Amino acid sequence: MSEIQETQQVKSSILIYTEQTPNQEVLKFVTNRKLYNGSADFLELEKALEWSPFAADLFQLPYVKSVHINNNYISIGKEFSYSWRDIMLPIKEFIKGYISSGAEVVRDGYAEMIEKERAERRASGDETEIISRIIQIIDEYIKPGIEMDGGNIEFISYDEGIVTVSLQGACRTCSSATYTLQAGVQRILSSMVPEVKEVIQDFG
Repeated sequence: MSEIQETQQVKSSILIYTEQTPNQEVLKFVTNRKLYNGSADFLELEKALEWSPFAADLFQLPYVKSVHINNNYISIGKEFSYSWRDIMLPIKEFIKGYISSGAEVVRDGYAEMIEKERAERRASGDETEIISRIIQIIDEYIKPGIEMDGGNIEFISYDEGIVTVSLQGACRTCSSATYTLQAGVQRILSSMVPEVKEVIQDFG
C-alpha cells in the first residue's frame, strides 16, 4: 500500500458527527477518537496559543468564537452572523484533517495547571470541608449531565452560602443557563449541602 493510500485510509477511519446543544450558537462535534483526557475551555486566541495548537488553529477560522474540548468531542461556538448550514462541513473537514495529522491537541501541563487552580480554590477560606463537598457533588452528580449537552461546570468560590461556578462550552451563553443554575445546580447542591443558599455564574 502506498503512503497516499495509507493516509487516505487513516482519514476515512475518522468519523465525525454533530449533536445539537441547548445553545443554538454552539454545536457539538463528536469524533470516534480520544482528543484529550479531560476538559479544556478556550474563549480567546491568546489562551489557545499558550495551551492548544488545535484550538488556536480553529480560532483562525473567521466564524469560530469559542472552543471547548472534552474527551472525544469539541463544542464550537460560532459568530452570530454565520449559519451552521454554511460552516458545519468546513469545520468537520478541518477537524478531520487536524486529527489525521497527529498534531498535538492540548499541550502537556494544561491538566496540571487546571488542577492547581482547583486545589487553590478548594483550600481558600475557612470552609474547606464545605468546599470539598461542593466540588465532589459537582463532579459526581452535576458535571456528567452538563457534559452531555456539550458543556462543563467548574467550581470558582464559596462565600457565606453563595456558590460561584463557571459554565463552559455550550452552557456558558445558553439562554437556559439561569434555569440550569437555579433548577438544576442550586437545587442539587442545596439539598445535599444545607449551607448552600444560592448558585451564581462567573462570566470572567
